[in-house]
Amino acid sequence: MTARRLYRRTPQIDQRTVRRIGFYLLLIAVAALFIGPFLILLSSAIKPADQDVFGFPPDLIPRPPVLDWFREAWTTIPYARFLLNSLIYVGITVPVYLVVSALTAYPLARIAFRGRGLFFMLFLSIMFLPGELMLIPRFLVMSQLRLTDTFASVILPAILSSLGIFLLRQAFSQIPDEIVEAARMDGANEFAIFWRIAVPIVAPTLAVLAILGFVSVWNSFIWPMVTLTSQSKFPIALGIAYLSGVSGTDVRGLAAGTVLSLIPVVAVFLLLQKRILDSMGGAIKG
Repeated sequence: MTARRLYRRTPQIDQRTVRRIGFYLLLIAVAALFIGPFLILLSSAIKPADQDVFGFPPDLIPRPPVLDWFREAWTTIPYARFLLNSLIYVGITVPVYLVVSALTAYPLARIAFRGRGLFFMLFLSIMFLPGELMLIPRFLVMSQLRLTDTFASVILPAILSSLGIFLLRQAFSQIPDEIVEAARMDGANEFAIFWRIAVPIVAPTLAVLAILGFVSVWNSFIWPMVTLTSQSKFPIALGIAYLSGVSGTDVRGLAAGTVLSLIPVVAVFLLLQKRILDSMGGAIKG
């Protein structure tokens, strides 16, 4: 009888709680998998010279933390110039990329014309081509236009994205026909419908594409390495590779330079992430 009473008084954990605990443990494991390499990178950037950076398991606590490697990365190469170049590339490419993608996707989604499906399939097929496959054709075109080793040679190939056109085409297709028809009955032309109605509705998608475009241009390495020869035009990703050649095996300096290059990416992501969440409230209702 006593054992039965104790059994009844023992708190039981229901299956929902067990699932929730397992789900949180899974989330923690996935977060550690993604955040772990960055923590190792940051730890390597602030470790003193006499502390091992290749130990296993990794020692993430610098003793003591130092900032010397950040100064070295900033002064060993023209880091500020590389940073400015990347800002120029991003500042020009991303807005033009969004405008071109939106102007291309809207007719594919909302305007009926002959060959619309064929054009969309052509844009869609480009998504499956490896980027390396386009290096030689792009370089030949830039050579014929005499644009190699210029800012334009980096910017022009990046302003057209099949992924951006695809995502925006899908977003424009989700706009109810009633809204578009009501605007046409009020006398709005096609461009007014596009600019005043369609673009605000797909603002969350545009914010996502802005993040993707920013990260893609900021981290661009292979194509700038092919088309650029002047160090004064190098973007930050190519500049960090140049730092590797200058500093040799200085892992701490490379880690510090990489951490510095990640700060603008994280800042833009956090800024536009809030914009995406805020834009959700402006989505179509009912």
